[in-house]
Amino acid sequence: MPYEMLRGGRVPIRMWTDPASVEDVALEQLRNVANLPWVEGLAVMPDVHYGMGATVGSVIAMRDAVSPAAVGVDIGCGMTAVKSSLTVDDMPDDLGRLRSQIEKAVPVGRGSHKEPVDPSAVPGLKERGWFEFWKGFEELVPSVRGRFGRVRSQMGSLGGGNHFAELCADDNGAIWIVLHSGSRNIGNELAAHHIEAAKKLPHNQDLPDKDLSVFLTGTRKMEEYRRDLFWAQEYARRNRVVMLALIQNVVTQYFTGKRVKWEELISCHHNYVAEEVYDGVELLVTRKGAIRAGAGDLGIIPGSMATGTYIVRGLGNSQAYNSASHGAGRKMSRTKARKTFTLGDLVEQTKGVECRKDTGVIDEIPGAYKDLESVIEAQSDLVEVVAHLRQLICVKG
Repeated sequence: MPYEMLRGGRVPIRMWTDPASVEDVALEQLRNVANLPWVEGLAVMPDVHYGMGATVGSVIAMRDAVSPAAVGVDIGCGMTAVKSSLTVDDMPDDLGRLRSQIEKAVPVGRGSHKEPVDPSAVPGLKERGWFEFWKGFEELVPSVRGRFGRVRSQMGSLGGGNHFAELCADDNGAIWIVLHSGSRNIGNELAAHHIEAAKKLPHNQDLPDKDLSVFLTGTRKMEEYRRDLFWAQEYARRNRVVMLALIQNVVTQYFTGKRVKWEELISCHHNYVAEEVYDGVELLVTRKGAIRAGAGDLGIIPGSMATGTYIVRGLGNSQAYNSASHGAGRKMSRTKARKTFTLGDLVEQTKGVECRKDTGVIDEIPGAYKDLESVIEAQSDLVEVVAHLRQLICVKG
């Protein structure tokens, strides 16, 4: 669908959804962003909804400025997926044991590894540069320096909320691993530190929403934030790579004798900042609940616990700052979902998926999310579908 334009701010808001379908509080957030003096443009994805700090599903292009609250507290949160040589015909009738083995390999919720994962000891893990990466921790803001042990132990762990690890099957029967996770507690702590620091700066005192406070290029505060931000984004990416390798090894060992092969992994952040150039202007592009969808970029757009996932290829639409949605997007808050749905609803809506079916994940029930098919259809000028996956196993914290 062509985007709709909302005017009235310093810059127009380009929306890949019907503005009438967006909550008033989210529209207010978007208008506040559009009026910031540093904003060059604002694109809104079809999974848009109200978020802490800034609207989820928004792409904010700024010149010489960045808002740490707009990036959010789970810096670098995103998706990773990989296709295997296994097919649905290889899967056992009862997937419970396989799910249990995945949960033993990858800590979930607030959990972490009892001993830090040694990347060199993980079969199949090709990631390099670990010494240089961990050295970067020493340069982060002093307030987190004492967290090194926990940060190492959380590398390769899932977290809670809407994070998940799944085994899926595509429409041709091929088995995939799909992950959603981020920078764990270190990203949260770094974000909280910088969000508070930005709110105290003189140039942010008259903003309509203090959550939109920014750092400015050329200042020490901006350099400190960029250093910590990019390190946390790299931590999130490596976290998913480690988890993926751990799950690949579980699957390979489970199907001993099948000689499981793996294709190249697909990875994309959806809470992050990137330095990009549009119309010859260098911009800092914040994707808050959005993925990069430059021409040829492969991305991952999930729905919910039982409504599938799409592997997509970007079409490079500069009007959307080469972006697409990061998922289906919530249509109700976690609190409302817990009040609206019952355990019986959860069991019914996740029928056929090996997953948690208890009150602890009712707020993640499929009915709390928008219709994934409609979200995909609304961005046909942003991405093309490469594959459609359906969940067989869903592991959540």
